[in-house]
Amino acid sequence: MGWQAHSRYVEMEGVQFMQISNILSQVDLGAMALPEFQRGYVWNRDQVRELITSLYRRYPVGSLLVWSTRTDQANSRGDASLQPGYVDLILDGQQRITSLYGVIRGRPPAFFQGNAQAFTGLCFNLASETFKFYSPLEMRSDPLWVSVTELMQQNVGPFTNRLLTIGVDPQKLGDYITRLNNVHAIQSIDLHVEKVAGDDKTIDIVVDIFNKVNSGGTKLSKGDLALARICASWPEARTQMRDRLRRWAEAGFYFDLDWLLRNITTITTGQALFSGLSNVSVVEV
Repeated sequence: MGWQAHSRYVEMEGVQFMQISNILSQVDLGAMALPEFQRGYVWNRDQVRELITSLYRRYPVGSLLVWSTRTDQANSRGDASLQPGYVDLILDGQQRITSLYGVIRGRPPAFFQGNAQAFTGLCFNLASETFKFYSPLEMRSDPLWVSVTELMQQNVGPFTNRLLTIGVDPQKLGDYITRLNNVHAIQSIDLHVEKVAGDDKTIDIVVDIFNKVNSGGTKLSKGDLALARICASWPEARTQMRDRLRRWAEAGFYFDLDWLLRNITTITTGQALFSGLSNVSVVEV
């Protein structure tokens, strides 16, 4: 396609595209975040490696779905401040965006909740064009293994100089430089972004949309939806509940969030159905 993503979004026949580098910048600026009802990061190293490999080969990796909502009404995860006005909350694509942020930035995003080792230490082999996570025995003495994070942050120049210093075969040097550029250019790939917007999009509607587009994954449970409603008025609810669960675990009592929420619902409403919380004030909870 003969067009470039110079602005935040590029519209083409009703379809929106956004460069990966711009998406990560939106996360840094607080213009894109994760809604409170989303679960934490669950991908493993194999999934991260497959994502980066697919992007390197320029395979499609799916679209993103975001919910554009007023910042003063948005309940997002993490400590980062949100931009004033409107913010895009990620409904579908959390695992991909978090993985890309972790690999390219070398650190997790502000909304991260999970195991950062899943995206730490990814390397690329210039000869085999394969991605693997750092292994000292295999990679320490092989200059053809390069850190993907360092390459993303430093550009191609320092790595080209290193190849010249070690005396790489001149017939292969051109191929290696091309491969370095292809890895670095992953940041410039455009991803398809779909947006849910409008004042009529309540938290119930948005969670229903999330479940429909996430039919191949783990859906939000009724407990998740109930907690999302609570967090709409009490953003610290999830954190305080998890803190209480942690304290109990330290004492040898292991419960999950759904169990705690079910008990709160029963004590507060006199019934175990989460739907009963819709008529209960946050103060009572």
